[in-house]
Amino acid sequence: MSEVILPALGESVTEGTVTRWLKNIGDSVAVDEPLVEVSTDKVDTEIPSPFAGILTQIMVQEDETVDVGAVLAIVGDAAPAAPEAAAPPVEAAPAAPVAAAPVAPVATPPVAAAPVTPPAPVATAPAAPVPPVATPPVAAAPVAPEQAAPVATAPVAPATTAPVAAPEETSSDPNYVTPIVRKLASEMGIDLGSIRGSGVGGRIRKEDLTAATPKTAPAAAQAPTEASPLRGTTVPMSRLRKVLSERAVASMQQSAQLTSVVEVDVTKIAEMRQRVQAEFTQKAGTKLSFMPFFTLAAAEALAANPIINATVEDTNIVYHGSDNISFAVDTERGLLTPVLKDAAHMSISTMAQTIADMAERTRSNKLTPDELSGGTFTVTNTGSRGALFDTPVVFLPQSAILGTGIVTKRAAVVKDADGNDAIGIRSMVYLALSYDHRIIDGADASRYLMQVKTRLEAGNFEANLGI
Repeated sequence: MSEVILPALGESVTEGTVTRWLKNIGDSVAVDEPLVEVSTDKVDTEIPSPFAGILTQIMVQEDETVDVGAVLAIVGDAAPAAPEAAAPPVEAAPAAPVAAAPVAPVATPPVAAAPVTPPAPVATAPAAPVPPVATPPVAAAPVAPEQAAPVATAPVAPATTAPVAAPEETSSDPNYVTPIVRKLASEMGIDLGSIRGSGVGGRIRKEDLTAATPKTAPAAAQAPTEASPLRGTTVPMSRLRKVLSERAVASMQQSAQLTSVVEVDVTKIAEMRQRVQAEFTQKAGTKLSFMPFFTLAAAEALAANPIINATVEDTNIVYHGSDNISFAVDTERGLLTPVLKDAAHMSISTMAQTIADMAERTRSNKLTPDELSGGTFTVTNTGSRGALFDTPVVFLPQSAILGTGIVTKRAAVVKDADGNDAIGIRSMVYLALSYDHRIIDGADASRYLMQVKTRLEAGNFEANLGI
């Protein structure tokens, strides 16, 4: 008998919750074969069996939480697995007679159906004329008199349209436009001088105005919103969701949080992205988004504003010596925050590659717990789903989080070549900094945000691209 214990899943992970057993008692397991799923406050992961044999006992039931080092299951000798191997051939034997049974019904019943086919056409030939003969006397008699009245009104419609077209066609002056056409052109906002007439001598007709009006494609019918299968149901919280909810409530209760917002013109970065996108994608292997620029500027500004990168411990303020930036990743299991270690010294290409890789591994549950630990400051892209900005929650022990809204083009006041105010189309974004007011003042937040804003608006990132 061998004990399977809950291994250490990271420096800060002390316990885990069994979410699902992948094997049942009596099942055979191989070395390193996934045995059970365990959820921690950092990550959900599969625990492989360190032994080969038969699962003889499950010590921790699903939804139970145990400490690291606790015994999860007992794996016994693999000898009992031999009789189970003989079971499959036994099932194969009854399969043969089952196949033979369907052969009998296939024999002659379909053949009997073949002679029935010739009489069918013979019967339908005389039957065809019979229905028409019976129908006319009954239906046609009452319909004919009632139908005559509407027929007389049919010529009225052409009679009304003929006089309208006649003046346009009979006028001898090619520059002549009827009052009706002139009025219609005015209502439609069409310059008659720009229209080439199709009437006699080039005269403009109503049809020419209609043809000159841009045709707009009919709006597609709005597809009905598909209702979620979760409507009207009740499901238990996952281990990760419980931890997130507890941490969110604790952070809001134990810290004094508020948010400051600035507006940033990132037109120069937008132009750079468009200019280098093809080369960057080819060399870096990933697209160049705004996220690496925002993250790098946020990390660089922490060096001059250490209070934004600090932590409260009892009555002390701990100023961190490195810029470890957590970035939020939306997953089906909840919000997770992998960490970019020493982000201020990364190039844009390295940061873009790391963000793409860690985000993908976070969503596929392949990130290690240590990659989710050690963050000192967080950046969350709240604009990824179209939001202008929000007020993100600071999760303790961190003291601040930066939310980046959607980058959108809109009119803004700019300076022209002569230094005068002018209106221009600019790429704008809102940056929202939520912070713990116990140690960070509004002036501290503003200084930090203005430094990030200045860095982004200058757009001098050529030396940081790393391609």
